[in-house]
Amino acid sequence: MNTIASEVLTEVRGRVGFITLSRPAALNALTLQMIRDLTICLQTWREDDQVQAVAIRGSTKTGPFGAFCAGGDIRFFHQAQLAGDPSPEDFFTEEYTLNHLIHTYPKPYIAFMDGIVMGGGMGISQGGSHRLVTQHTQMAMPETAIGLFPDVGGGYFLSRCPGHTGEWLALTGTTLAAADAIALGLADHCVSAARQAAAWDALGQIHPSDSVQLEAWVATFSEAAGPCKAGARDQIDIYFGKNSVQEIVHALEADRGDWAQHTAKQLRQRSPLMLHVALAQVRRARQMALADELRMERDMVRHCFYPRHLGRSGARTETAEGIRARVIDKDNAPQWSPARIEDVTPAMVLPFFDSPWLLHNHPLRDLT
Repeated sequence: MNTIASEVLTEVRGRVGFITLSRPAALNALTLQMIRDLTICLQTWREDDQVQAVAIRGSTKTGPFGAFCAGGDIRFFHQAQLAGDPSPEDFFTEEYTLNHLIHTYPKPYIAFMDGIVMGGGMGISQGGSHRLVTQHTQMAMPETAIGLFPDVGGGYFLSRCPGHTGEWLALTGTTLAAADAIALGLADHCVSAARQAAAWDALGQIHPSDSVQLEAWVATFSEAAGPCKAGARDQIDIYFGKNSVQEIVHALEADRGDWAQHTAKQLRQRSPLMLHVALAQVRRARQMALADELRMERDMVRHCFYPRHLGRSGARTETAEGIRARVIDKDNAPQWSPARIEDVTPAMVLPFFDSPWLLHNHPLRDLT
């Protein structure tokens, strides 16, 4: 096995390039170096005729699989915000470029999405041609809980979910199991966790550029995902199709059913400001091409870290407070500003979508 870096392990076997994320103590959360290593690897294999497909998996302290990727390294973001360190600028530019590379990759890209698949983990899997989940998959875009929005192309792929389930996932950060991920178009096939190693090894024995061989491999190892657990589809479409966050929450609170009350409580715990931003993001993204949506996200994340229109420093942002409460101090008591959904105004939300750059100097200007 060749090692690009200790946290991204790569090898070519047969006609397949294999990648193992190896930062198990952090559930394979992505660092800037990991993003750079993945990008170089994928660009190299894109031009290599020997490599007909790419497969990617995570690892745990006990070995391969078990956890895919928990997202970006949010402790790094928090430290950078408090120190006034601009390095997250490079992180997001390069991460979104990697996301675009995966979505537009000309060869099969097979993601083994076992265990935790959240945030940045979705960014390096959703663009894949074959997205495999297991009975242990826990998939989510939980960014509003830490004062962010569902980035890494989240606006793009969530807005393509059926009905208004994309808005529901973006705002609540609900965790999906395998069957629900497949039903909502966020995964393609279910593989038993116990058979992943065999499936991984068998990939190296086929010619994946031959679609018949690749689909036969899929058929050999895929299985029924079981019943969906995330019910209330009709309710999701009714409530999350409403015009504003206030209307969504007030309608849920007026419904005395268990699902509606639970969902309203979820929303009341999220950043009120970022709920409004995320709802606008998903609805704008529904009409956008991927490259344009990623450029919009790059604009948005700049405003998350440097919200000049709110008169706040980087240390006083929703993002800094959310990460402090959920990850650093773990008191789970973020002091959001504004504190209530009802107090968020359009003047607070709309500037998130104003680009700080002109088109010719946008950091993602080269995405097509």
